[in-house]
Amino acid sequence: MGPEVCSGAGEIRVGRVDDVQELGKAQPAAVPERYLRDGGDRPSPPPPVGVHSEKVPVVDMSKLAVGGGHGDGGHELAKLASACEEWGFFQVVNHGVEEELMARMEALAMEFFMLPLEEKERYPMAPGTVQGYGHAFVFSADQKLDWCNMLGLGLEPPSIRVPELWPANPPLFSETLELYSAEIGKLCRRLLALVAASLGLPLAAFDAIFSAAVQAVRMNYYPPCPWPDLVLGLSPHSDGSALTVLHQHADSAAGLQVLKGGAWFPVLPLPGALVVNIGDTLEVLTNGKYQSVEHRAVTSEERERLSLVTFFAPGYDVQIGPLPEFVGAARPCRYRSFNHGEYNRHYLSRRLQGKMALNFALLDASEGEEDRRSAPP
Repeated sequence: MGPEVCSGAGEIRVGRVDDVQELGKAQPAAVPERYLRDGGDRPSPPPPVGVHSEKVPVVDMSKLAVGGGHGDGGHELAKLASACEEWGFFQVVNHGVEEELMARMEALAMEFFMLPLEEKERYPMAPGTVQGYGHAFVFSADQKLDWCNMLGLGLEPPSIRVPELWPANPPLFSETLELYSAEIGKLCRRLLALVAASLGLPLAAFDAIFSAAVQAVRMNYYPPCPWPDLVLGLSPHSDGSALTVLHQHADSAAGLQVLKGGAWFPVLPLPGALVVNIGDTLEVLTNGKYQSVEHRAVTSEERERLSLVTFFAPGYDVQIGPLPEFVGAARPCRYRSFNHGEYNRHYLSRRLQGKMALNFALLDASEGEEDRRSAPP
């Protein structure tokens, strides 16, 4: 998804959107129609035996001291570059965010989702927006829905916050979120410096672009689903951000999947690790050298899953376009220059559908058509 926290959409008629936790409690005999995916849109079988030997890379940030580049540092930086170019996803360990703080934020988020529905509905997500509690990216009454409840909140700059949507219950939720988000924000800035180094750029190459960054958080709760082969927890999409940092508990169901080579690969939770992925903004800045990647979430029949997702992007008034270092005879310019706020409004105005939102920036629209043809059915 992305750091988008406001919408320019007009009146949106979406019909009644049921709360999936309440649906589960009601124990319906069949999949509610709005959650039932068409055959080609259902979770695919796992890849053939042996394919899972190829896994999302793990990068050890303790070996990536800024300013390094020799010994283990050089090897780890090369691993980071490979992960960004070949996967668009990687997990980071020894990242500097205290596990105790991560566990505390996780526990409070879970406590929020376990509150009675009427308490959670005090913070409603209005249609066409992504802040508050409910379903995001729903634009029509016949649109298929995800088996997921969400709480989205804008963080930085302060002007994007909607204070009345910050839960007062459980106690210490907001205070802990402030601490947690500050640490994740610092991590994102360190990661951007390391991504720059992996591209052969100065560590400060992205500093001006992200001097006034937009940061938002989305907490996703996926309750157990009796029909995991007929629904999706979250529709396939790329993120509109520059970087996305996802925190998932090591003991939770393995719901996150990444599209690579036409197959969906699970991102297995690791103790203390954070999952990082490249967003549309970095794809544009690098002229496609590092690409955002489609990902989705599937459900489990027996186990719940909680994820805390932070989106980090340039300010809405920043002009985005391919950096000159990545444009030349061997790599013609693929994307136009645009205002990031303009892309934010575009991203928010449509449902999640693969990488179609990025067609907005392509100079050759046929590239987007080719990407859609090459995606699995």
